[in-house]
Amino acid sequence: MSNKRFEMYEYRQILSRMKLGESDRAIDNAGLMGRKKASKLRDLANKYDWLDPANTLPDDSTLNHVLKPQTSPPARESTVLPYKKDVEKWLQEGVSGTVILRALQEKHDYSGSYSSVKRFVKELKDSTPPDATVILDFDPGEAAQVDFGKGPEIVDVKTGEIISTHFFVMTLAWSRHQYAEIVRDQKLTTWLGCHRRAFEFFGGSPARIIIDNLKAAIVKACWHDPVVQRSYGECAEDYGFIISPCPPRDPKKKGIVESGVKYIKRNFLPLKTFRSLGDANQQLNEWILTVAGTRIHGTTRKPPLKIFNETECHILKKLPVNPPELAIWAKAKLHGNCHIQFEKSYYSAPYKLVRQELWLKVNENTVKIFHDHEMVAIHPRAHYPGTKATVMEHFPPQAIAYKMQDPQWCLKQADKVGSHCHDLIELLFSDKVLDNLRAAQGIVRLKTKYGSERLNAACKRALDFDNPRYRTVKTILEKSLELHDDIKEQELPKIYKGESMFCRNTSTLTN
Repeated sequence: MSNKRFEMYEYRQILSRMKLGESDRAIDNAGLMGRKKASKLRDLANKYDWLDPANTLPDDSTLNHVLKPQTSPPARESTVLPYKKDVEKWLQEGVSGTVILRALQEKHDYSGSYSSVKRFVKELKDSTPPDATVILDFDPGEAAQVDFGKGPEIVDVKTGEIISTHFFVMTLAWSRHQYAEIVRDQKLTTWLGCHRRAFEFFGGSPARIIIDNLKAAIVKACWHDPVVQRSYGECAEDYGFIISPCPPRDPKKKGIVESGVKYIKRNFLPLKTFRSLGDANQQLNEWILTVAGTRIHGTTRKPPLKIFNETECHILKKLPVNPPELAIWAKAKLHGNCHIQFEKSYYSAPYKLVRQELWLKVNENTVKIFHDHEMVAIHPRAHYPGTKATVMEHFPPQAIAYKMQDPQWCLKQADKVGSHCHDLIELLFSDKVLDNLRAAQGIVRLKTKYGSERLNAACKRALDFDNPRYRTVKTILEKSLELHDDIKEQELPKIYKGESMFCRNTSTLTN
């Protein structure tokens, strides 16, 4: 009996018997308290005149104040106490007791036992106010909670592909009726699409959506000022619901849907086989409308589907007549090649915006590019990595010229100038080593300044001297050499008779 912990009502019962005249032996025989401890209690009671028939016993608070020091031996100071700040910090970080012991040994040469650490940790935890929660009550149509959960691996029977999946679950907080879908990923497009299908499944949207801080919804998680993903914000505006993110690292605020995810995993998945992702979602939808929807819910004590059909479905907000455009907003920089990258595909934008950050609004079929709230480009949506969507007008003029004025274009322009110009351009493109596209473009553009007749004559003179280069043709035109016919064709062989091309025979020279 000496180690037994007595409650106040037991002390009061023993004191009442003593007050009626029972001896310590009688109390011991009754199994209430040992004689030694009863004797000490009697002495203490006499000290405070509790056994006087004329006095009433004090209340439990007074008894506890007097008796507790008598029953609780003075505690020894813990050997861990000097390191209390470190231990408190480690406990907040979730460090276990064994790791704390090792850390104390390494940092402070602590020589105490693990039991000492364990007792000290327990005292700290007991002195910390416990986490208390408040049950949140919701009105019909007021809120829905949304979460993702790890789904099954599905082997497609047709392709043999192993598909890793996730559960998307939206649970109405009042009726507990839920929508669930098995998806491949948790990307923004999937997140928005699941919301649309969930609202269509319910036939309306709730006033508030309670979510976790996943990246598809919240750009920056914060207790006071969370930043909502722009695309999800537009979705909320179009469907008329308020986004209510949970505080960081506090998933208890959406415990209803957390339970819903666990319920699906434990009651739908076991013993199920799926032929494909579509087959899995068909089975899941049927299960929700039959098994999950008709069960007696553990909290409401009513079938979720029944109370949804009777009440909540009539209170949800009506869906827009025309389904809103669920578009993805993304921010990206325009590269020096006048293309912006999104999901490994490339889309052009005006060259004047190179190195600037632009907004992309991407839906299923189009990609719109905005700068300062003004649309500067629109492209068809590319669905394969590496695809380029390019508008030539987005390039700088010189790049457009080089891109558009290909060899065929140059030959057509040269043909308009004359046969000599055509022959010279054709000779340039016959070079097997050097790409002469820019030289050819430059030659045909000389027509603008000098006219077709002079350009054609200049090309003839360049061909006569076997020097078909842009610089040669330009120099001839600048010096008007094409207008002088001082070198006759029949004289050319006499002049160039040396052993080298540019060496003249000395016999032809005159004093």
